[in-house]
Amino acid sequence: MPHKITLTGSATGPLREYDRYVAFDMREKGSPSAPKGLKKSTFISYTVFVAKKAFNKTGLTKKSIMHEKILIQGEPTLDIPIDECPGEVGVICFQITVLPNKNDKEKNQSEAKKEPKQEASASSEAPQRTESKKQAEEQAPVSQPVAKVEKKEVQSIQPEVQQEPTEAKKAEEKKKILSNQPKGTQDLLNFDDIIVPEEFLKTRPNPEKTQKVIDFVKRTGRLDEPLTIEKGSKILKDGYRRYVVAKTVKMDKVPVVYEYQK
Repeated sequence: MPHKITLTGSATGPLREYDRYVAFDMREKGSPSAPKGLKKSTFISYTVFVAKKAFNKTGLTKKSIMHEKILIQGEPTLDIPIDECPGEVGVICFQITVLPNKNDKEKNQSEAKKEPKQEASASSEAPQRTESKKQAEEQAPVSQPVAKVEKKEVQSIQPEVQQEPTEAKKAEEKKKILSNQPKGTQDLLNFDDIIVPEEFLKTRPNPEKTQKVIDFVKRTGRLDEPLTIEKGSKILKDGYRRYVVAKTVKMDKVPVVYEYQK
């Protein structure tokens, strides 16, 4: 009886197109604990093969597959040539499903709850505002409109005065955050925005050196060095081992230094 396999996550490399199917790579974190006497597993890399017809039905593209969370159900295979299957295990996909983003789902639910409340409060406040406006017009002296104009001018100036310290405060907070990162860090980038070239995905970092970086992150809460990213395209240029570590420990943001396009 064939062995079934289920994977959940995002693609870790670019989409590759063939005659009747497409392929992409995925990773899953290993078990956090292992039986006594055995080494702990870090992660396992997979290469998923999907029929073009099934892939097109999902609405995924070469760009969106790097950011969408997907569910893969299929069977493992070892019969694919190594140049088409850089992952440790090949997976023949029978079903591919795009999973909803948890943050978007919660945001839509909260907005849906707020809209009826806002409509109800707006409808109840409308007659009160009209009535109070009429009373103010009847009681106000002739010189009062001039005072209103002056008051508006003062209020329009105040936001500009308050804006400067707010921007300065944001810059100061960003500088403080970067000071806690590795030396040379220029920015913090969302992990899911980084695009990994295929030549990196074909390599496997030394497990011992990778474990040392993992231990450093667990001890300090940050990477030992920033990743080098191409400005604009967000393609990883250097630091694939630290990328793998960030993936393993599930870091949302990673320190980067930019390399500008030539």
